[in-house]
Amino acid sequence: MVERRVAITGIGCLSPNGNGREEFARALRAGRSGVGRISLFDPEGLPATIAGEVKDFEPSAHLEAKDVRHVSRAVPLAIAATGEALRDAGIEPDGLTLEERRRLGVLLGTGGGPIEFSERMYHLYYTNQVKKASVYAIASGTIGTLSSEISMRYGLRGPSQVVSTGCASSTDALGHAFRAIKFGAEEIVLAGGVDATVVRGIMEGFVMMRVVSTAYEREPPRACRPFDSGRDGFVLGEGAWMFVLEDRDRARARGARVYAEIRGYGATCDAHHRVRLDESGEEPARAMGLALAEAGLPPEAIEYVAYHGTGTELNDRVETRAARLAFGAAVERIPGSSIKSMIGHPQGACGAAAVAATVLGMRDGFLPPTINLETADPECDLDYVANTARPASFENALCNCIGFGSKNSALVVCSG
Repeated sequence: MVERRVAITGIGCLSPNGNGREEFARALRAGRSGVGRISLFDPEGLPATIAGEVKDFEPSAHLEAKDVRHVSRAVPLAIAATGEALRDAGIEPDGLTLEERRRLGVLLGTGGGPIEFSERMYHLYYTNQVKKASVYAIASGTIGTLSSEISMRYGLRGPSQVVSTGCASSTDALGHAFRAIKFGAEEIVLAGGVDATVVRGIMEGFVMMRVVSTAYEREPPRACRPFDSGRDGFVLGEGAWMFVLEDRDRARARGARVYAEIRGYGATCDAHHRVRLDESGEEPARAMGLALAEAGLPPEAIEYVAYHGTGTELNDRVETRAARLAFGAAVERIPGSSIKSMIGHPQGACGAAAVAATVLGMRDGFLPPTINLETADPECDLDYVANTARPASFENALCNCIGFGSKNSALVVCSG
């Protein structure tokens, strides 16, 4: 079997710190935070009242107004990011033949899926306002509906599937799409992630778990502090990041620009706890090692790591330990960062966000910073590109994800 090389030819971004890939890239380079007081619901009475919300976004600009009330906020976000990715790849959906539509699939990663929509519907049911509920309460309340909405919006008839593996969801979606193309099952796939879970019920749950930041309520942009000794939890975020992945030879034949290639994917499970990481860091390290092995690269070839870096005390410490296990002595000279410091934690979409940041940094010659890193935790002692973006030319990067349920995933991304 001839293994194909898998190219990224289109990128679409809806992020708390910038809508559209170019604005997202500018925000990352400037170290601009998108974290602020919650506006999507009234957070009064909660100890955590801040989040990374996508701003200046009008759902009806991407979905017919009559349909907006029948779907979750995640749907128009995903549709908008998908549209941008398609246009960027030089693909016009209206101009596709039936056969081309049948070859273009969707593989989406999400953690919360349509949970915002479901919470809205439950509120109507339990306050006896059933007549105001959507007739599609059941259909639109399922996770699988997210990819279906993208397929229907753009008339795409290839496989339409959703991966939901917690925080690792979009990394896994990209990994599965990569493998499908690499081994010949598909030629072109729309893949990425979306989450829009900034709702009161979710925030209440995270508050009970004591994993969200509450110490910087008056200074929201300073709240998400990966690897900093003053970190006190993550900041909830949302957004959508989508990519066109295709066989590199196919992309070149049609004259498409190749941003980068996905070269390797690895996934493991700690099999340890519902939410708490195994402190050894062995399985996240093994996931990174598997991705490197598939890419055919030694650890020392990696020039940048996009860390998961949530800003929770345990996560950052364990990820640092895992990086040391995965990269050995080379880790001392490999810079890495967590863009969650600027956008919050968009749950299952975070891996796709990190891939977008990595590829745009590779294109534009900079390493995204970890902002708010003022006093490093002694147990988090690597180069995290503190506070300011760093000019750099790099060709090989690794994007790491660690999720609830002990799941770990990693992707190796290389210049095309």
